[in-house]
Amino acid sequence: MADRTIKLLDCTLRDGGFALEDADKNNIIHLEFSEQERKVIVSDLKDADVDIIEVGSIEASAKDKSGFAIYPDVEKVSKELIDGDGFDNYAVMYRGPDIPIEEIPPYRKGLAQIARLIVRYSELEKSIEYCKGLAEKGYRVCIQPMVTERYSDEELEYILQSANKMKAEAVYVVDSYGDLTPKDVTRLYDIYNNELDEEIKIGFHAHNNIEMALMNVYKFIEISEGRNIIIDSCCTGMGQGTGNLQTEVIANCLNKEFGKDYQMESIIGVCSIVDKYNKNRLWGYSTLRFIPAMNNTAYKYAIALEKKYDYGLEEIYTILSGIPDELRYRFCDENLQKLLENRKK
Repeated sequence: MADRTIKLLDCTLRDGGFALEDADKNNIIHLEFSEQERKVIVSDLKDADVDIIEVGSIEASAKDKSGFAIYPDVEKVSKELIDGDGFDNYAVMYRGPDIPIEEIPPYRKGLAQIARLIVRYSELEKSIEYCKGLAEKGYRVCIQPMVTERYSDEELEYILQSANKMKAEAVYVVDSYGDLTPKDVTRLYDIYNNELDEEIKIGFHAHNNIEMALMNVYKFIEISEGRNIIIDSCCTGMGQGTGNLQTEVIANCLNKEFGKDYQMESIIGVCSIVDKYNKNRLWGYSTLRFIPAMNNTAYKYAIALEKKYDYGLEEIYTILSGIPDELRYRFCDENLQKLLENRKK
């Protein structure tokens, strides 16, 4: 592949919506995107010439979650935020292989064409079959194995060979805990690059828990010469926990060093909308969010230990540095109780 492309995918609405939903669930604060804000964010990102715009996520729910950019189906989000404007690179994310595949309409003009699926480790085969079903319906499928570092080489090989068979749009390295280093990025990229057909893109979704997101993305760009790639980002880094690579930062870098021409004024316009949602520090670096990342652990453990049990940083560090593997990857109240009981033994 002589000339590779670097595409920027902005997921402010989707990942930012997850952050707002998380704050609401944990009784931190209730905030929602207004419909007008959602429309302006999409419009500004389009004006900025961002390559791919993720307009929200899809989840079966009896509640109206559109204020979190969470919708019951691809038709509803497409009607609200796309409405047949002719732009072909809108994306939605399915939160898992949960909605019966027969209920998802075949792709047609006017719907978000790129379908991204969160692959759960516990449902790997089911998730891959779901991706295959989306591809058969005409969607450009991005496979997103959550906590990619958790997968064995054999499991990654299964994902990548399946992607080849279904002719996926992309397979991602997902740094869910924000704990990857450039060395990790190189190792995972090499596995992907060796197994994937050359026309399939490799994507990278960086979280910023140890302040390595930009460095990791630079390494990803450096080593991927000859492969088309996708880089995820959010305006101001808005996202769960510490948040993500910032759209304004990476867009500026790509403009200056890689010949891109993203319109920074429009991107800053989106930043001005979402910045007001961070008055309670819903995202951004903190030592509290760094500690679980350095221990390869779900960040919500640290949040719960501080909020529910009033533990300080040193105690949280001690608890999480000894977390067993069977608990570290999935936070829930039951696992938190098991962790605290283990500590008493």
